[in-house]
Amino acid sequence: MIIDTHAHYDDEQFDPDREELLGQMHRGGIGMIVNAGSTLESWDRITELTEKHPFVYGAIGIHPDEACTLTEADMERMKALLDLPKIVAVGEIGLDYYWDKSGHDVQKKWFIRQLETAREKEMPVIIHSREAAADTMAVMKEYASGMRAVIHCYSYSPEMAEEYVKMGYYIGIGGVVTFKNAKKLKSVVERIPLSSIVLETDCPYLAPEPYRGKRNCSLYLPYVAEKIAELKNVSTEEVVRQTEINSRRLYGLPEAG
Repeated sequence: MIIDTHAHYDDEQFDPDREELLGQMHRGGIGMIVNAGSTLESWDRITELTEKHPFVYGAIGIHPDEACTLTEADMERMKALLDLPKIVAVGEIGLDYYWDKSGHDVQKKWFIRQLETAREKEMPVIIHSREAAADTMAVMKEYASGMRAVIHCYSYSPEMAEEYVKMGYYIGIGGVVTFKNAKKLKSVVERIPLSSIVLETDCPYLAPEPYRGKRNCSLYLPYVAEKIAELKNVSTEEVVRQTEINSRRLYGLPEAG
């Protein structure tokens, strides 16, 4: 089965047809979805989705753009939500210097706090990093050594990807790999082992070709798997098989029977 390791079905872009769309996933070959948290408001919607849909799991965390909204009371609520049976990760968390809405110091503070919470709970982390390559790497080396992690929507060099792989982390690959101008990401896929790649959409964003610029959804992941297969010179079935294994290991989910 195809596992979407990072989606945002809590997003308002899905309000008109969320249930109809999720009802098509099984028929479209999508066996599991992990819906990642980004704002405080997203947390309740995510838990509702996990309760309503057997194949939807969740992650609870705060996107770096929203880090300035966090309080100690929110961290206590996060810890309680992380104990729910279908919440499988802390995320998405990290650093974003592109928008830099919360400031570097505030972002780092809450990034580290959320990493520490994940370690306390023995849970994996979903890492968002944009234009913050060096600082993200430094924080991960100091505070996330030995933890399970995915570098979501990877956008840096092949060399840094290889370093993350050596640290035991997974690299999240989505629709961008299908773009004609995505030479760097294609090089990343070519150079790291398939055993370190997981599939993701980041939907409703970053739809693959031929849907680029439109609302993304998990049903488009076969296009990503096909492009990875082409770059790795293996079958699409092998990409789906191995990324399912990787995703289950990342999130501590039972191996498929």
